[in-house]
Amino acid sequence: MQLALAVDGHSMFHVQQKLGWFFDPRRLLELVAARPGLEIGSAFWYASLKDPADQRPFRDALTSLGYTVRTKPLREVGGEGDQRLYVRANLDVEIAIDLLTVAPRTDELWLLSGSRDLERLLEVLRVRGLKTVLIHADGMVPRELRNAADRFLDLAALRPQLEKAEALQQAAVSRTP
Repeated sequence: MQLALAVDGHSMFHVQQKLGWFFDPRRLLELVAARPGLEIGSAFWYASLKDPADQRPFRDALTSLGYTVRTKPLREVGGEGDQRLYVRANLDVEIAIDLLTVAPRTDELWLLSGSRDLERLLEVLRVRGLKTVLIHADGMVPRELRNAADRFLDLAALRPQLEKAEALQQAAVSRTP
């Protein structure tokens, strides 16, 4: 069985900050590879950038791990009058195009995102016969997105399998007398 993996880097960065730990992209691939009968057919990582050189070493590492990295520059939205200024780079269209493109050769999708805008995409992929798994933090994902997936996995429950090794080493060192 072929699996497509899609990580909304911006969404996951913010949810991991709130959880207080970060997952290792390599360990995510290992988690998928450990599932019997499941092979990674496609792995995508979507990232927003302040400038073209932003996160270059991290993006290069993702590429060497086997991820296809899609990027988009951040842009300022709002800020006039009483509106507050915020910065965003919406990669939902890129996620949808990539997943619809690989859908004919994919059996299962793991989506790591909290974007409500991807609800319809999950519905369409389910109709096409893909098993859809949404991975995010319980209580932080929109109900509509969660309901559109076949299965929901709480990122917090996956902490032992996914947490960055550096964080685990630092915790062990800080406990040593």
